[in-house]
Amino acid sequence: MRIISTIVISALLFSSCNNHDDSLVYYKIAGFTQGTTYHMTYAFKDSVNLQPAVDSILHDFDMSLSSYEPSSMLSKLNRNESDTVDTNFLELYEVAKTVYIASDGAFDITVMPLVNAWGFGPGRKIKIEERLIDSILNFVGMDKISVKGNILLKENSKISIDVNAIAQGFSVDVIADYFESFGMENYMIEIGGELITKGLNNKGTEWRIGIDRPEFGNMLPGAEMKAIISISGKSLATSGNYRKFYEEDGIKYSHSIDPKSGYPVRHEILSATIVTDKCMDADAYATACMVMGLEKSKDLVQNTDGLECYLIYGDDTGLYQVYASKGFKKYIFKEMD
Repeated sequence: MRIISTIVISALLFSSCNNHDDSLVYYKIAGFTQGTTYHMTYAFKDSVNLQPAVDSILHDFDMSLSSYEPSSMLSKLNRNESDTVDTNFLELYEVAKTVYIASDGAFDITVMPLVNAWGFGPGRKIKIEERLIDSILNFVGMDKISVKGNILLKENSKISIDVNAIAQGFSVDVIADYFESFGMENYMIEIGGELITKGLNNKGTEWRIGIDRPEFGNMLPGAEMKAIISISGKSLATSGNYRKFYEEDGIKYSHSIDPKSGYPVRHEILSATIVTDKCMDADAYATACMVMGLEKSKDLVQNTDGLECYLIYGDDTGLYQVYASKGFKKYIFKEMD
């Protein structure tokens, strides 16, 4: 579940406002995609509404990698109706494999059977038993799939792929590439809480982004924030468990599934925010941190070039604590108690 509040966004419809530089106009567009919302702000010299083109690109992206769209390429792969992948999948696969190795398997796009079993995917939740989880684990692991040319190879036909923990970040990068084709120097692109920034906002400052306080019941992004950061030329993604979960027999089950154990994670990290260059990378590493836990996440970030993190976790007394990597601290504009 993506839990970041993009406080730089105020318009829900296409609009414009004068920039401090009269040669540019800042435009805002907003809409729906991938079961969530998007908000984008960009500076452009020409008076043109890019929303129709953006919507078209995002529709094509859904038809490629959405597990909720029955006719998408990914859905056909999962139903074994096709083994041919497109360029989107090839690019995503390489990043996913890199993060899978770096996180020692904590990030794994073959987790779909477990996601469905626990009731967090398009499939129907089933009664959980230890032997069932053990059986499903036989079909989980990126070492069980490979790509040869444009053909996806599976060790078993029961293997299925879930890219929800990386695809939204990837779609942000896709739109950024489109904006870059116009030579844009100032923009902010946010889809479902994942975002990328470049240049300055219409006030001539770096983009200000809010990180929500990770409290169960805090369902409205931006209502309660833990920090505000100031960034430019970077991507950011946040993952957390406090909005997407269910309770059964007094136990809360989070949507973050450990691909090794087969069970929802239950550890101290409440939300993980990653800042890096590409939003697809930030998305995947944020998910990996939620699975790995605090100490392993610290090690992962420290040993990965260009990666910075802001981890909110609960201590033994139930109070919030924060770990910010050394490089992340320069982005913090304000922290709340």
